[in-house]
Amino acid sequence: MNQANSPALEGSYQQLFDQLAAELLPEQLMTSHAQTLAYGTDASFYRLIPKLVVKVNNLAQLQLVMASCAQLALPYTFRAAGTSLSGQAISDSVLILLSDDWRQHQILEDGDKISLQPGVIGADANRYLAPFQRKIGPDPASINACKIGGIAANNASGMCCGTAQNSYHTMASITVVFSDGTVLNTGDPHSVAAFKRSHQGLLEGLSELAQSTLQNKDLADKIRHKYRLKNTTGYSLNALVDFSDPFDILQHLMIGSEGTLAFIAELTYNTVVEHPHKASSLLVFADSDTACKAVQVLADQPVAAVELMDGRALASVADQPGMPNFIASLDMQACALLVETRSSQADELTTLCQQVMDSVVSFPRIGEVAFTTKSSETAALWAIRKGMFPAVGAVRETGTTVIIEDVAFPVERLANGVHELQALFTEHGYHEAIIFGHALAGNLHFVFTQGFEDPAEVARYGRFMDAVSQLVAVKYQGSLKAEHGTGRNMAPFIELEWGSEGVALMQQIKQLFDPQGLLNPGVILNQNSQAHLENLKPMPAANELVDKCIECGFCEPVCPSRSLSLSPRQRIVLYRELSELRRSGSNAKRLTQLEKDFKYQGVDTCAAVGLCADRCPVGINTGDLVRQLREQHYAKYKNIARWTADHFSSVASITRLGLGTAELGQKVLGSSAISSISKGITKVSAGKVPTWNPAYPTRAKYQPPQPRFHKDKVVYIPSCAARTMAPQADAIDPRPLVEVTCNVLEKAGFEVIIPDKGDDLCCGMPYHSKGMLDIATDKSQQLEDIIWQLSEHGRWPVLMDTSPCAKRSQEQFTQPLDIYEPIGFIHQHALDKLNIAKLEQPIMLHLTCSSRRMDMHDPLLDIANRCAQQAILPEHIYCCGWAGDKGFTTPELNQAALAPLKAQVPEGCTRGYSNSRTCEIGLSHHSGVAYQSILYLVDEVSL
Repeated sequence: MNQANSPALEGSYQQLFDQLAAELLPEQLMTSHAQTLAYGTDASFYRLIPKLVVKVNNLAQLQLVMASCAQLALPYTFRAAGTSLSGQAISDSVLILLSDDWRQHQILEDGDKISLQPGVIGADANRYLAPFQRKIGPDPASINACKIGGIAANNASGMCCGTAQNSYHTMASITVVFSDGTVLNTGDPHSVAAFKRSHQGLLEGLSELAQSTLQNKDLADKIRHKYRLKNTTGYSLNALVDFSDPFDILQHLMIGSEGTLAFIAELTYNTVVEHPHKASSLLVFADSDTACKAVQVLADQPVAAVELMDGRALASVADQPGMPNFIASLDMQACALLVETRSSQADELTTLCQQVMDSVVSFPRIGEVAFTTKSSETAALWAIRKGMFPAVGAVRETGTTVIIEDVAFPVERLANGVHELQALFTEHGYHEAIIFGHALAGNLHFVFTQGFEDPAEVARYGRFMDAVSQLVAVKYQGSLKAEHGTGRNMAPFIELEWGSEGVALMQQIKQLFDPQGLLNPGVILNQNSQAHLENLKPMPAANELVDKCIECGFCEPVCPSRSLSLSPRQRIVLYRELSELRRSGSNAKRLTQLEKDFKYQGVDTCAAVGLCADRCPVGINTGDLVRQLREQHYAKYKNIARWTADHFSSVASITRLGLGTAELGQKVLGSSAISSISKGITKVSAGKVPTWNPAYPTRAKYQPPQPRFHKDKVVYIPSCAARTMAPQADAIDPRPLVEVTCNVLEKAGFEVIIPDKGDDLCCGMPYHSKGMLDIATDKSQQLEDIIWQLSEHGRWPVLMDTSPCAKRSQEQFTQPLDIYEPIGFIHQHALDKLNIAKLEQPIMLHLTCSSRRMDMHDPLLDIANRCAQQAILPEHIYCCGWAGDKGFTTPELNQAALAPLKAQVPEGCTRGYSNSRTCEIGLSHHSGVAYQSILYLVDEVSL
């Protein structure tokens, strides 16, 4: 978005902007309404819109922002992934975002430790540790999206983590940036010594707090009791009774501090064992009493996880695919336990499973799935548990939000807690509410839907939360927040749980660390008793395609445009705002500006590839919304599009002619000259003509080879890209893809069947991406009819040499046809028939978004490892952002998506492989390595 379109800031915020603008890039400072609304949204049901959003790339920039805010007395909040649920990652002042540059890691002591910057996604940390059979202790449900900064700042735990393996207990050292800009690394003796000299008062204050707490026996005993359970309500007061060294106290207070004390710049974990052998079982009991009694027995057994699910929770997923048949027949009184056992040895695991089952033999069960080690079966069992939160979200009434609360009871009182929570649901009219949770820790999550548009509904929610807080904190002396953090949601209830002495202790801690009170005010400590009922997020109806969005942010890591413009979550946030502005007609000026901003940020820069749907708990494909919006925009071009569809062979000829002209110009004038000329044309055309670069394809000479007879046959459909685009001029292998593909199939013993008039054919993808669904459907149907005949009504498999074409055809075709893209076909039908001599050079790989959605990750790596000595699949790249023709029309999307690529190319690597010709253009351009189809690699190494 153009900064000129941003509203003027007032007073101190304008001063702050001016100070930062002198040091930071324009794109790091965001002030427009669209930007602050989009980036200010987190996964909670609260909304504050920041005045200024600052994206920082390194420690020096962070210190600059913190110092400037301190000078001007402006509050600020840190944000990593924004998956937090209790309102701790939002601000109405300054929001500091971490860019992708905060994701460095270092493996230490053969995997026994790992140092992580706060921008590392939790699942990535575990991926780095996998070769050592280790992992980090915390395992939150959001681990594929949440980042280390948030995991530590909220002391997030999870299903298997319990209390022993959370960040508090597995931290080795921490690097912290204080409000005055001082950096402390508790693992560095020199840093520790310097901090002793510069911050003696802070250290002495912590020591005095610890001593006074220990002298207050009642308070110390209360703290020990509270942390026998999972507890993230308030600050980690257990640091004051667990440690005497002020540095130990300091670093453990940082865990769970939710950005209110200092900034966590790096964390070193003591890792835990990742057992290679696991088994899962589902035990179903007639009621929660029996199930909870079984939990107490299981707590003494060798189990890694025991997940409790009440009858309503089981009913919410009963109709999902893969569920055990008996689930649908259970009544609402039923209660199930999902049990997991782990071991380093397979034979020991069998013994442990039997031991676990023997321990609960006295508890009658009304259904069960016996322990299984089969990955498909264990995945199906865990899908029951993981599907419950989205199940509620998917059926909620439009305009409501999904709330997931998080409490802990003493395990011995768990059954009573379940009963009384269910009674509160009924009393307050939350009849859809379900309960599930980590039973070994007494940790229960309950999920319900809530609307906030009606004041009566807000009041109902307030009464319910008052009742829950009395039940948990007072009657059962449990935790009001077990693992989701206090945030704004539970801040008004801290005194109810901790008493006045506990709150006074927290206030003293806050004063020691943040004397100006600028760090994330209103979070954890909040004097407003109604804070949990204010600044509630509206969820207006916008479009049935996205109305179920809960704004969790799980989609963001895989979105190619997230660092350029918006993520899927942010697109939906702005689209909801647009819809509400149009409906209310309340602010015409804001509507006009937002429509302008959303055209580029929301529509033009969306790749619309659907990776977000795979990560979304409720299966939303934001690309479907974008295509719908594009249909309106491209409607005026409908006649032209229809002509191209009807004359597709002519379009192919024109394309080849254009590529041939550029190829000739490159040969005659040289790459530099043709690039300069192209840039000039792009400028004159206002970006309508794309800029040529050396990675652009040359003209393909499309000549289908004569087939040779073989017993096995395959129908090969060359894509329009393969028919028109040959490799780039400096490619290692200049042959057209059609020739290479036929060569591979011939070696593998297949007779190749190719349609006679292939230039007329198209899967419909170019039209589908523009929202022209009727034209796309017509082209797809034309292609299907021809394939149906060529394959002898599905007798022979069908290979499409470009993965997006295969994916779309799989989704659109109605006849029983086996459609493959190159990876799947080679892996399943050809690889074992070829004699392969491995390449000695390293190779780069790219797994296209369509191939990811077809689950081709493991087959691609298997092919590559059988064909080359070293294969690199770079991290943090899920979609290249070329997105059909976006690489031509919106090249900045491709550039942003591939920003991490070049740094991951090893020295001496000259080869890259993928399975989409257009994707390979951008990959080659931004890596410096010529990418070609994986079929080129297979052909080269096979005899």
